Amino acid sequence: MNVFDAIRARKSVRAYDSRPIPRETIDKILESGRLAPSAMNYQPWHFVVVTDPKKREVLSESRYAKFLVESPVVIVGCANTKKSPKWSPVDVTIAMQQMVLAATAEGLGTCWIGSFSEDRVRTLLEVPEEYNVVAMLAVGYPREKLDLGAKLLRSRNRKELSEITSHEKFQRR
Repeated sequence: MNVFDAIRARKSVRAYDSRPIPRETIDKILESGRLAPSAMNYQPWHFVVVTDPKKREVLSESRYAKFLVESPVVIVGCANTKKSPKWSPVDVTIAMQQMVLAATAEGLGTCWIGSFSEDRVRTLLEVPEEYNVVAMLAVGYPREKLDLGAKLLRSRNRKELSEITSHEKFQRR
């Protein structure tokens, strides 16, 4: 699958089957994040891979993260705010988006999680003080699930390119 195919195929997956993900596949996904660009090439990130069911249960306690209990892998992206105070959250999200596309190319589903208690995640995963928890990423093999809300969200069309772009100066349509 080329990168544009992965971009088109990517969707937020909130239901996963129980198949474990091979370590080589997880490493390939993490490698795609490691290769991401960052401001001044500081690479101010650290990624915690969580597979332990009890830890995933704690991570799933936020309102919009309930499905993390069934996601076989959760990648927690942390930003070193001392190394790069201004750009570390952006750098971490760039790296995590590359992971999303790599996972999609491997036939896996993902979902960004921004709904979490940073203090709870920090304590659970023993994240050092100089790091902020930026986001979590559910990763797993998609499971079909009747979810009318998700079907409605997926049925929304994307805006046309002409609606969201302009050239040389900002122009409202």
